[in-house]
Amino acid sequence: MKKHKNIMIQGTGSSVGKTLIVAGLCRIFAQDGYRVSPFKSQNMALNSFVDIEGLELSRGTVIQAEAGYEIPRAFMNPILLKPNSDNNSQVIINGKVAYTADAKNYFSHSKELKKIALETYKNNIENKFDIAVLEGGGSPAEINLREYDLVNMGMAELVDSPVILVGNIDIGGVFAAIYGTVMLLDENDRKRIKGYIINKFRGDRDLLKPAIEILDKKFKDEGLDIKFLGVLPYADLKIEEEDSLSDEDKRVYSNDKKYINISVIKTKKMSNFTDFHAFKQYDDVRVKYIYDVKDLGDEDIIIFPGSKNTITDLEDLKKKGIFEKVKELKEKGKIIIGICGGLQMLGKKIYDPKHLESDIFETEGF
Repeated sequence: MKKHKNIMIQGTGSSVGKTLIVAGLCRIFAQDGYRVSPFKSQNMALNSFVDIEGLELSRGTVIQAEAGYEIPRAFMNPILLKPNSDNNSQVIINGKVAYTADAKNYFSHSKELKKIALETYKNNIENKFDIAVLEGGGSPAEINLREYDLVNMGMAELVDSPVILVGNIDIGGVFAAIYGTVMLLDENDRKRIKGYIINKFRGDRDLLKPAIEILDKKFKDEGLDIKFLGVLPYADLKIEEEDSLSDEDKRVYSNDKKYINISVIKTKKMSNFTDFHAFKQYDDVRVKYIYDVKDLGDEDIIIFPGSKNTITDLEDLKKKGIFEKVKELKEKGKIIIGICGGLQMLGKKIYDPKHLESDIFETEGF
């Protein structure tokens, strides 16, 4: 095996395209003859994947591993956080559920978690792969959390990785985001950044040249050797979203009888919405996510998805009137399907005697 090397992709914020750029690099390095692995020390997502050993990891990491022609393994994403509520998350370590914690409690474990991330990297990535392409989370400029950081500069420091910063021009303000992110970092962290990429661009790239020249000069004036590495175009790729619904997922029904219209009940703690990604492959299927009771009634099928907080989500559906509306539609012969937590909702009662998800002991189901 060649001497191990690494590179890390960080972003000016969430949804800038880090996951896909890491996947692209994994594919390029693999095609060049290297054995390459993605690595995301910590990820927060309601959607997960189960590897060949029955261990959980994030779906984004799975896509990256497959791009590099590797079998997805939990060690590529040693810490996975799955939110149970607005205040706490289920903590999964090396693919297995470890405990549930709120933010304060979770950060109190930061030293232990950094050790886990580093040991996992050393034992499973550094010793087995020629190249690791690491992915950061959110933005490294969350300066209030720097001492606890184990996914951005904290991880880059642990494994001595150079960093490429990615900005999303599609939402506007990309130059401010890139410059602001760099300047909020401390001196040592700034020096890790070797270059930046402008992602999701639509239009004439020549229009960017004046701003790029100004930004490069500002970095040079600050004594920073941060280079412009290129522009990536906006690409409408049919790849599973990890943490949110894409605009395409919000498409509306068709009145044409040749289409099958499906309503997916969108709950606050909906999990594994990637279950419905397969419907995108069929031109005669239309899926709409239901947020409001007034949007129900014209579909052929209603599906209740999985949930990380089944009772709380069900209580919320009752408050919105969706609970009674669905019961009414069922009496009229509507097809109702439940998946995982959604299937639990279709039962007579749901119990949570140990209050694992909420303070509610039991609630009536459909």
